[in-house]
Amino acid sequence: MSNRPPTFVECRHVSFRRDDRVIFKGINLSIKKGQITAILGPSGTGKTTLLRLLCGQLHPTSGEVLIDGVDIGELNRAELFELRQRLSLLFQSGALFTDMTVFENVAFPLREHTRLPEYMIKDLVLLRLESVGLRGAADLMPAQLSGGMARRVALARSLALDPELVLYDEPFTGQDPISMGVLVNLIRQVHEDLDLTSVLVSHDVDEALSIAHQVYILAEGKIIGSGTPEELRHSEDPLVKQFLFGKAHGPVPFHYPAPTLKQQVLGHD
Repeated sequence: MSNRPPTFVECRHVSFRRDDRVIFKGINLSIKKGQITAILGPSGTGKTTLLRLLCGQLHPTSGEVLIDGVDIGELNRAELFELRQRLSLLFQSGALFTDMTVFENVAFPLREHTRLPEYMIKDLVLLRLESVGLRGAADLMPAQLSGGMARRVALARSLALDPELVLYDEPFTGQDPISMGVLVNLIRQVHEDLDLTSVLVSHDVDEALSIAHQVYILAEGKIIGSGTPEELRHSEDPLVKQFLFGKAHGPVPFHYPAPTLKQQVLGHD
């Protein structure tokens, strides 16, 4: 019997386009239950779009997106709403409600989706804030928080309903080194403590590779590399190497396509 964890999220031959722009060209990926999967790639390659496909906000032009074996493109509105209660999306901006306190932000999904009494909601909110180190900030407003603190409150809110799957959209963007280190450790800790399946979209290579079990690299509408962090670090693919090690020269050119400078300036070759 295999000891490999079962697949929880799967993309089968997924293509997606916006008007005339092709975002994905038949990508395939498999996200294992109980693991942290990092999806990396340069800016503008559709990483956030992929998250929106995984939670049913968008539908593929062709192909299938399956969550726990269910094709979410086949679900009606009520079934999709029910499925979404099993997953949570941590937005890149944090997306806290600016007119609510930290406590009220974390309590919001519990009040919206459950009928728990207030004393239980209070206990659950304080427990979630304790897990991200911000129980003492419960009465603060979002405007009083640093960027790193706001991201941690957003994480506490995303965990309020005990999701099975957490999708992180660029969680390290704009963070100072200390806040980034805190978030890396926090994602690892809550993943292990709550036995989550986690999908981490990022272009912060070192931080993502430090906590991921498996990695996919997106570029040019397709998956150009996949495997464990160690396997990808030893990849000989020039595009993978250029992205992982931040090389200025490689398959991705520095200059945007244009006629030669001589041709444009002097009017001839």
